[in-house]
Amino acid sequence: MGPYVERIEDDGAPPKAADAVVIGGGIIGSAAAFFLAKKGLSVALVEKGHIAGEQSSRNWGWCRLQGRALPEVPLAKHSLATWGRLDNDLQANTGFKQCGGLLLTKDPAEIANWERWTEQARDYQIPGRILTAAEVREMVPGTSEAWIAGWHSPTCGRAEPSRAAPALARGAQATGATLHQNCAARGLEMTGGRVSAVVTERGTIRTSAVLVAGGAWTSMFLRRHGGMAFPQAGIFATVCRTSAAPLVCDATTGSDGFSYRRREDGGYTVAMRARGRVEVTPQALLHATKFLPLLVQQRKAVTLGVGRSFFEGPQTFARWKLDGISPFERIRVLDPEPDMKMVDRAMNGFRAAYPCLSGIKVEQAWAGLIDSTPDSVPVISPVEGLGGVHMAAGFSGHGFSLGPGAGHLVADLVAGDPPAVDPHPFRLSRFSDGTPIIPGRWT
Repeated sequence: MGPYVERIEDDGAPPKAADAVVIGGGIIGSAAAFFLAKKGLSVALVEKGHIAGEQSSRNWGWCRLQGRALPEVPLAKHSLATWGRLDNDLQANTGFKQCGGLLLTKDPAEIANWERWTEQARDYQIPGRILTAAEVREMVPGTSEAWIAGWHSPTCGRAEPSRAAPALARGAQATGATLHQNCAARGLEMTGGRVSAVVTERGTIRTSAVLVAGGAWTSMFLRRHGGMAFPQAGIFATVCRTSAAPLVCDATTGSDGFSYRRREDGGYTVAMRARGRVEVTPQALLHATKFLPLLVQQRKAVTLGVGRSFFEGPQTFARWKLDGISPFERIRVLDPEPDMKMVDRAMNGFRAAYPCLSGIKVEQAWAGLIDSTPDSVPVISPVEGLGGVHMAAGFSGHGFSLGPGAGHLVADLVAGDPPAVDPHPFRLSRFSDGTPIIPGRWT
């Protein structure tokens, strides 16, 4: 069973027509629906399960700038600024707080990586600096760990995944969009090479503009229609939440052994940084050559195996008809089993690092499927070969943080307006036009 998510009211049967249809009710789809509705378009948001049922509620809740792939930095800055305005714009509480971000290390090579990134990102003018061991002790005085350095970014923040996407979806409704949950999009109707309708299990919606923001299901959905292939792979990651406990550091804090953020309920969200499980699947095999450099780079961080996802779920080669039950209806909410060994490792490290937390307990653990690209940079782009269709997926563990900004950017693209940031680094065609693909980190 996944984490708690605020539920919101549905608008019933979908409309017969809309200016734009958004497929997928995660944080990116919900944000895009909100910004499209603000532009005056009639918008239908369709979701196979419920809002934020998958990765948008299963992430850590970090809103981070530091360490991003350089092509992501302008979008990350725009998104962080958008986070800062959301509660006022939505008249809601997303839980956003600009608490700062802190990375800790005992590895001199990691310090060199921070210094290199800081120099490369200098033109972006991102506040932050590398801390000495003494400054780390001052920031986290209760730790028993001998950290040799830290990397602090005061403008980073956190928000509550249980509330953020639902707040955006409610904001979209309040601005005129309609929301349709338990309403899977089965496919598209095309006329003269352009989209003319979205076929859902609850009826057909005539439209000339579609955004596919289906998270891990995006490649499967698009592959059915023969658009440009989207290389997408999944990483199963585990997270837990704890009982209420004393505050040890208000900043979102990451280290090699464990990472955490303070929750509004007084507990912590805890996980292992950049650790997960990759399963061999038909989709993974299809794109294996593109993902091999990333897998080699992350070989110490992931385990490789074969599981149920070879036969069911978003990474299979399922076939279905538009008038029949689709894979999206068979799995309303993808709810993988958490890896309790990973939970134990993270919690043991967390307790050992902070003696005052020796009695802290795990209240719940869950897992999610992080949809990743070969360079760990998302695709926010038109889909070549499918006129009027855009996509926003492959956020590689960065989707919650980038969500509001990415939703704004793709809404601009769908509407044909000047984009909030340069979309060129996020184009789908980079995987086929000879652009060098440099593997990145997926958290």
